[in-house]
Amino acid sequence: MSRIGKKPILLPAGVEATIGAHSVSIKGPKGALEIGLNPAVSVKLEQEPRALVVEVKHPENTKENALWGLTRQLLNNAVEGVQKPFDKSLEFVGVGFKVAVAGNTLNIEVGFSHPVKFELPKGIEAKVEKQILTLSGIDKQLVGEMAAQVRRIRPPEPYKGKGIKYTTEVIRRKAGKAAVKSA
Repeated sequence: MSRIGKKPILLPAGVEATIGAHSVSIKGPKGALEIGLNPAVSVKLEQEPRALVVEVKHPENTKENALWGLTRQLLNNAVEGVQKPFDKSLEFVGVGFKVAVAGNTLNIEVGFSHPVKFELPKGIEAKVEKQILTLSGIDKQLVGEMAAQVRRIRPPEPYKGKGIKYTTEVIRRKAGKAAVKSA
């Protein structure tokens, strides 16, 4: 029995859910998302209190049990996202490292011989304040994936800590080579 899957997802005021044959559409003040459903999972809309309830046909089956919790969490993330967008912040650490936003393109300068152009997909917004880039959107998975792809351009290195890192990330630093003393 999935401990996460059996919890109902309360729908706050202003958030509407429409259950289709193979998907659930969530609409709210910030936008709309559609979550696909596995055939082993079913979703019901309860009226009092207004909530989505996720169920599976065979709760003792471990694969269905995993899908039960996953589907419930994906729907919960969609309900949270259409109310208040998710965001990830990245910090650019290094001399001359900078980022600028032009429309839906990021211009990133991180020590290469050329600036890197990074296209943002629809639904992702970017803001830059000094050396910190903040990506935000209603789809939690898409925001996290875009932040990871930007970080992959120049991951932080352990000796000087230069690179692109999450603002909450702590880089474990290594000691450099020790000088050899001659006798």
